[in-house]
Amino acid sequence: MLNALEVFTTVVVGLMVGVEFAVAFVINPILGALPEDSGILGRAHGGRMLGAVMPFWYIGSLVLVAVWAVAGWRNPGAGLVVTAGALLILSVIMSVLLLVPINNRGKTWTPDNRPKDWKEQQNRWDRFHYVRVAVIIGAFALLATALG
Repeated sequence: MLNALEVFTTVVVGLMVGVEFAVAFVINPILGALPEDSGILGRAHGGRMLGAVMPFWYIGSLVLVAVWAVAGWRNPGAGLVVTAGALLILSVIMSVLLLVPINNRGKTWTPDNRPKDWKEQQNRWDRFHYVRVAVIIGAFALLATALG
């Protein structure tokens, strides 16, 4: 049963990492290459869509890692799992304090109502997101290592 939890948790976190990596290095660059109005509308839609799903994914991943850490406390990889959990906690804190406030503004923007500094706000979100992606990649790598 613990093996199934370990694999399931690693897959859930890995998929989350994949989505966030794709947002940072595929989707946002594509949207940034579109004419301004299309790009801002695309990012606003993505902010609404992923903004509705990702809180559950992040918290769910954290809960799964916590269950794995408790259930496998005596196993050799427990320290890796706990460290991965700490990184996921950091990613949630970063999200709530740094990324969500910008996302909440950006998901309402249209070409008619965007603020003058909208590009700066998008760039700030992107920079914070790159750091968050690095943090969750670290968590995923620790979980994958703990499987072995």
